[in-house]
Amino acid sequence: MSPRTKEQNELIRMQRREQILDAAARAYFRTGGSFDIRDVAREAELGYGTVYHYYPNRHVLIEDVLRSGFERCEQALTEWASICGGSPDDRQLLTYCKALLRLWQSDARAYLVYKMAAEHYVGLPETDRHPAKRRFMERLYVPLQSIAQREDDSIDHMLAVLVGCCGLYYYAGTSELDVDRIAKLAMQAITKES
Repeated sequence: MSPRTKEQNELIRMQRREQILDAAARAYFRTGGSFDIRDVAREAELGYGTVYHYYPNRHVLIEDVLRSGFERCEQALTEWASICGGSPDDRQLLTYCKALLRLWQSDARAYLVYKMAAEHYVGLPETDRHPAKRRFMERLYVPLQSIAQREDDSIDHMLAVLVGCCGLYYYAGTSELDVDRIAKLAMQAITKES
């Protein structure tokens, strides 16, 4: 058996890092955000030392979880904005709500970005809280508000419905999100229809 190549080692390192980040996001929901490195190791089915090798403490780990979650959410918004062209109608906004829910359902890191934003990132140390809020506002919230051409608080209501309903999936262990129904509820919040 020959030794692994540098590329193989790098691939294994990246896969392990992703495994740890996914486990940390899941551990966040299972423990209410008060997890430690041992919880993440258990969730990832890895040794404590392995996780500790990548992340020496939970704050560095949460920072990386959020960074990757932000990247995925920003990419989803960019893709939707390019598809809808510049002035989306309610049908296209409904499509975005569904895409966001599907992303969150498959990626706890992406959901955590919005969940923590709804809570003003209070679980983060003060030094990390303000940059996270600013990134959320500048790269996700304001662009969505601008693209959707909504200057009132309707985007807040739409996101509150999406975050709250998706929270049932993560916290209550609901097996599947009813993406169509939740997206319609979110649109009712934004259009103020009953």
